[in-house]
Amino acid sequence: MADPWQECMDYAVTLARKAGEVVREALKKEISIMTKSSPADLVTVTDQKVEQMIISAVKEKYPSHSFIGEESVAAGEGSTLTNNPTWIIDPIDGTTNFVHRFPFVAVSIGFSVNKKMEFGIVYSCVEDKMYTGRKGKGAFCNGQKLQVSGQEDITKSLLVTELGSNRDPEVLKIVLSNMEKLLSIPIHGLSLRIRAVGTAAVNMCLVATGGADAYYEMGIHCWDMAGAGIIITEAGGVLLDVSGGPFDLMSRRIIAASSQTLGARLAKELQIIPLKRDDATN
Repeated sequence: MADPWQECMDYAVTLARKAGEVVREALKKEISIMTKSSPADLVTVTDQKVEQMIISAVKEKYPSHSFIGEESVAAGEGSTLTNNPTWIIDPIDGTTNFVHRFPFVAVSIGFSVNKKMEFGIVYSCVEDKMYTGRKGKGAFCNGQKLQVSGQEDITKSLLVTELGSNRDPEVLKIVLSNMEKLLSIPIHGLSLRIRAVGTAAVNMCLVATGGADAYYEMGIHCWDMAGAGIIITEAGGVLLDVSGGPFDLMSRRIIAASSQTLGARLAKELQIIPLKRDDATN
């Protein structure tokens, strides 16, 4: 039987490319900035324009499908994941990077049916890298098959994470103490390293390529993870909750690792930040 969602995926790739062009053009002009939840949580006219462009194009082609978009949610729409075919969109993942013209900015599109991811697209616009993952069909970057590193030893690992946009002193304390704990794991001669690129989607794709061994973060949203999550699993990686339990897309927290062993070891070190879920109704 023909793959019912392949056409949607092809369309998503086309839309991500188109969105990437808009982002690249905008980088040449003056960028007007607004803030959302905190002074570190930025949004631009381009975020809103790109999301509107993707959603209206999808609505026209697939009128029965649902949407969860970062900027729509910021404008007051809900983010409840249902069984309906759902497009989960982050128009510019790495808005702060975009504002500063730091060259890691991605368009992320995840597609779920019956609350399970069917495909994910992450287009790193400035690098012109198109990451794709389709359930059961593997993960690719510009047509090259991706494979995680398979690293199991935390002391030999390169980790990616972010400081996040929450500036609450209590949250910052946990974020920094988690990093400190990881950096001071007692070892002989070897030590893990931590990097941050400034976009959850690209961080996760770097795990899928084998360039990084694991990624963890708390405080991000479903639209940050939906596109890249399936790219990691299709590249042979694993997704876990930061507690070490099963990954939950709406929980706002994730460990993405090149092996179950490494993911579980990482979970042991992390103090959990209490967060309001993406699908919380109040």
